[in-house]
Amino acid sequence: MKRLLPWLITILLAITLIVVAAFFIYDRLFNDSGSDSGEIDRIVEQVEPEKLTADERVAMTAEIQDIRTNLLDTNYVVVMSLAFRLDSKKAKEEFEKIKDISIKPIVIRTLSDMTEEELRGSKGKDELNARLFNLINPELTQGRLTKVEITNFIITRI
Repeated sequence: MKRLLPWLITILLAITLIVVAAFFIYDRLFNDSGSDSGEIDRIVEQVEPEKLTADERVAMTAEIQDIRTNLLDTNYVVVMSLAFRLDSKKAKEEFEKIKDISIKPIVIRTLSDMTEEELRGSKGKDELNARLFNLINPELTQGRLTKVEITNFIITRI
């Protein structure tokens, strides 16, 4: 019996592994999520973005001017200004109240974790915008951030 036990365990493990692999392969090949993505694409195409007039944009946009901080590589300094579009006037009022005590520190921390290479080009600036968008939205309780734009951007070596 002692000689058969290791063989029995090995055979059971092999069968279990084969069954698990078959389950994953079956799930991969016969998954219905492809039909859902087509439906989602169709719904997204039907949605039209809301066009805002210039006055509405100004009424729902807050700015932070001249943020200055070192990057991760302390030999570089960035000076930038940002515009934040919010979804309502109430959200803008809340944003204006907390921008110096909550939002500006988030921007400074985010920039402090980035290198000059990461901020190069439009891809780097888009990455910064996405990070800020994801970090700032949880801070807002009355509405949400809809867009972050860089309005002024300078990186210089010290």
